[in-house]
Amino acid sequence: MSAALFINLLRSHGYQIRRRALLTSRILQEDKRLFHYSSSPELRSSRFDPDGSGRPTTWDTFGIWDNRIDEPIHLPSSIKYGKPIPKVSLSRVGSASQIGKRKENEDRFKVAQMTENILYFAVFDGHGGAVAADFCDKYMEKYIADFLKEEENLELVLSKAFLEVDKNLENHIHSSGNASLLSAGTTATVALLRDGVELVVASVGDSRALLCRKGKAHKLTVDHTPERKDEKDRIKKSGGFVAWNSLGQPHVNGRLAMTRSIGDFDLKRIGVIAEPETKRINLHHVYDSFLALTTDGVNFIMNSQEICDVINQCHDPLEAAQVISEQALQYGSEDNSTIIIVPFGAWGKHKSSDVNFSFSRSFVSSGRWA
Repeated sequence: MSAALFINLLRSHGYQIRRRALLTSRILQEDKRLFHYSSSPELRSSRFDPDGSGRPTTWDTFGIWDNRIDEPIHLPSSIKYGKPIPKVSLSRVGSASQIGKRKENEDRFKVAQMTENILYFAVFDGHGGAVAADFCDKYMEKYIADFLKEEENLELVLSKAFLEVDKNLENHIHSSGNASLLSAGTTATVALLRDGVELVVASVGDSRALLCRKGKAHKLTVDHTPERKDEKDRIKKSGGFVAWNSLGQPHVNGRLAMTRSIGDFDLKRIGVIAEPETKRINLHHVYDSFLALTTDGVNFIMNSQEICDVINQCHDPLEAAQVISEQALQYGSEDNSTIIIVPFGAWGKHKSSDVNFSFSRSFVSSGRWA
């Protein structure tokens, strides 16, 4: 869609476009030679490198974005917010999952189009078997969809869905008659993106979400571990205790390295809860490059800025996901390693030739259950 046509659409809906955009539209109409659009399907086949130059396309402020952009405008959202918003396509989302040195990959991940204007992204890192992660993978999206029918606030929707999943998992395990499954559990980090602008994240455990803005990593989640005073205090008030293993890692009742999870029903009575912490943020596609969801096989061996820097060097999110998961293994991770990368408008804008890594990292297993 041309900038001129988009301006006319916004006018027809009563929006006032600032003078800068109008001047750009006039330039487009009067001198098309300034912009080298091509109708060749080969040149327009990829948003990330449409003309084969090796330079990825980027979004910028309205009227001055890269003239090779090939990402479609999300028209309903653009009209609603009065500014151009790129459509986040699931086909552009990158993901990868490595088993590491474990016998089984207990990580699960999912991306989906939930409604016309809401996208769903989730990672689950199971422990004590994959039953809890499998249950979340199968039902979390369903419960979110159910609560969306009655609730507009996405933070409330996610909080209710997490608790509903936990309750129904407990019923499922009890009905199975297998008491050993009471010690199975999973982390859960779920992100909803509405209208390409409103990003809401909910999390329990130590899987993470980060946003790359202006080339810098911004954490959207905080790990739920006994190292947090507020979390440790809740455990102790509920009658539990914290013990440290031989690697100096704190565990609830000497067993669980996290203070919140879905499942782990044998520890619910001593303060391990399934209620998530949530965060809401409005995206600015001029500055925001991507969202990354990771399990601890990645984020216990690479810090957030390292993850951000490595992804920023990659051509597209599909390549970036593979590079990150393999990098974690090379750095010594023995755990399952999973990552989802969701590209936003500033993808490729903040590449840097200076990528620094911390080689003082500990080359021990990032696993917590060994």
